[in-house]
Amino acid sequence: MSWSIDKILKAARRFNASDIHLIMDVAPVFRINGEIRPIEGEPLDAEQLKSIVYGLFTDQLREQFERDWQLCFSKHWPEIGRFRISVYYHSGCPEMAIRLCETSVRTREELRLPTILEELTRLPNGLILVTGPTGMGKTTTLNYMVDCINRQRRTKIVTIEDPIEFVHENQRSIVVQQEVMTDVRSFREALVHVLRQDPDVIVIGEMRNLETIETALMAAETGHLVLATLHTPDSVQTIQRIFSVFPADQQNSIVMQIANSLQAIIAQKLLPRADGNGQVLATEVCIATNAVRNHIRSREVHQIYNEMQTGRKHQMQTMDNALLDLYQRGEISYDTALTNAREQDHIRHKANKATP
Repeated sequence: MSWSIDKILKAARRFNASDIHLIMDVAPVFRINGEIRPIEGEPLDAEQLKSIVYGLFTDQLREQFERDWQLCFSKHWPEIGRFRISVYYHSGCPEMAIRLCETSVRTREELRLPTILEELTRLPNGLILVTGPTGMGKTTTLNYMVDCINRQRRTKIVTIEDPIEFVHENQRSIVVQQEVMTDVRSFREALVHVLRQDPDVIVIGEMRNLETIETALMAAETGHLVLATLHTPDSVQTIQRIFSVFPADQQNSIVMQIANSLQAIIAQKLLPRADGNGQVLATEVCIATNAVRNHIRSREVHQIYNEMQTGRKHQMQTMDNALLDLYQRGEISYDTALTNAREQDHIRHKANKATP
């Protein structure tokens, strides 16, 4: 069987895959419901892979790949959709990991997001962080929030993405989407200039380094609503990570900036359903109440977990309680709940299971 990129992409859409892996000496591999599944067909050899990869490149992308040996970009195929493509070398051969981007923004109910998210999108300023490991739906949640603002408010939204995964059409808002290495050189440089574009809402695809975090905090403090993602597993570790990025002599001022500007942290995990039919979202919600802000100022970050445990009236929820709720509803297995828990004894006790 001769593989073409169009044939592979159409098959991935048909199977509802989330990702495609094109690897030397293996037939195309799809990730479906979180699991890697090879599809039937001839393995891809080095010549086929090189032909597919280089067939996607513009002159600029080819030059960049041959210089850096790795590359991430997005591309739209009519009637198939948009895809995020990561190209890298393996044993001297170019290979690809391709993420299938959403073709439309799903509803909050479909995504299983907490109702508090809609309230957060109405805030005039501050920092909202969506966190979690790679592949846990952070970009999908971010795009849902952008869509909420776009449909409900008259604002200017500027996004900085690497790459753009979903294109928003202007509705009540104006949406300007800037792509790293297409429209801007880097997140850091883009953020310096984005404040001059008269934005109301700034969306940062990923806060990657000190300069990006510093500028995001400044923007949130100066009257902008800032939405961003971080690769951290939960709320407590998110705040600790931001602290740790800065040198000791800056930490006092950064602590105050975080305490003043933070509005919420949404931590996510996509988990396999108990019936094997897809995945379900578990969400931790930390709202920056006065008590949470005080714990940040006094650097008692570990105490924030207690606030989440007792903060149901503020619509807060720990990841453990989210896991327990999904287990008790039969949506995830006991083993899945236990494996992903912060405090396994809490799950065992509430689920009335004895310690093995």
